[in-house]
Amino acid sequence: MAWRGWAQRGWGCGQAWTPPAGGRSYEELTAALAPSRLLRRRFNFFIQQKCGFRKAPRKVEPRRSDTSSEAYKRSALIPPVEETAFYPSPYPIRTLVKPLFFTVGFTGCAFGSAAIWQYESLKSRVQSYFDGIKADWLDSIRPQKEGDFRKEINKWWNNLSDGQRTVTGIIAANVFVFCLWRVPSLQRTMIRYFTSNPASKVLCSPMLLSTFSHFSLFHMAANMYVLWSFSSSIVNILGQEQFMAVYLSAGVISNFVSYVCKVATGRYGPSLGASGAIMTVLAAVCTKIPEGRLAIIFLPMFTFTAGNALKAIIAMDTAGMILGWKFFDHAAHLGGALFGIWYITYGHELIWKNREPLVKIWHEMRTNSPKKGGGPK
Repeated sequence: MAWRGWAQRGWGCGQAWTPPAGGRSYEELTAALAPSRLLRRRFNFFIQQKCGFRKAPRKVEPRRSDTSSEAYKRSALIPPVEETAFYPSPYPIRTLVKPLFFTVGFTGCAFGSAAIWQYESLKSRVQSYFDGIKADWLDSIRPQKEGDFRKEINKWWNNLSDGQRTVTGIIAANVFVFCLWRVPSLQRTMIRYFTSNPASKVLCSPMLLSTFSHFSLFHMAANMYVLWSFSSSIVNILGQEQFMAVYLSAGVISNFVSYVCKVATGRYGPSLGASGAIMTVLAAVCTKIPEGRLAIIFLPMFTFTAGNALKAIIAMDTAGMILGWKFFDHAAHLGGALFGIWYITYGHELIWKNREPLVKIWHEMRTNSPKKGGGPK
């Protein structure tokens, strides 16, 4: 009875306890039954929890997978993907089958289309030449409009080199996609189709579309500046049609190399940007003209040869891929550079110079096709 009363007082749950008549006093009972001060504190803490002072439940943080946005936020060049779900395949090697077939098929179609494009361009130059003579004659007898805005645009366009005119469309496409990133309602669509990630449900089309996609203004400006700087050299080396085939194929091939690296290392994450394709252009020019002099835009007083610049870039991207640096997609950079070196060294002879059978087939289709209004069967 005395123990129950002492416990109730310690709990604070019942009424105050009073010693029974003829019994021992409260002070005597406390001195006899109370243990050491440390034990008493533990006991009181224990029974206070039982009397309604429950311990607050521990907040459990949601477990993030390896594809969480924590890794993506390390680079300001990548869009926020907190609400985007990625689905890594339980069989990673199978993930690369569709991208492999897409890479081979798209590359073949790109070079085939470029060969046909070149055929049509050569065929139309004679007609364009006579049309140009006629237009010049009409302009000479037609009164000229001073200050015409369209005339100024045409003058600016005609003063550009062939390479600069070629990459103007590429730059315009990149600017357009960059503006789409600023639309909040399109964020999920942009992340799904304009960022390449082997853990995404959409694997093939982002390999091409991400080549025209930039989330950061600085990223886009730097890439487009490099592309504009090397445009005249690469188009003089390859020609307009062959350059477009190499550029588009390089974007897909560099993304496939990035897929392989991510699957092999397990470091999944979205990638975007034209850096892989531009690395192909840079590597092709540096391989063809290794003695050319280059300089950094912010440090024009320091110059170096193109060959040394290419070696330094390959060494840096190789180290970044092995060490897992997150700021750039070093695997895509390395894949683009190696493709550019290979194409200038061997690919031009193996692919472009063997386009004649396809051009003959296209020529026969064009000449044998019936003209409008009917023709001989």
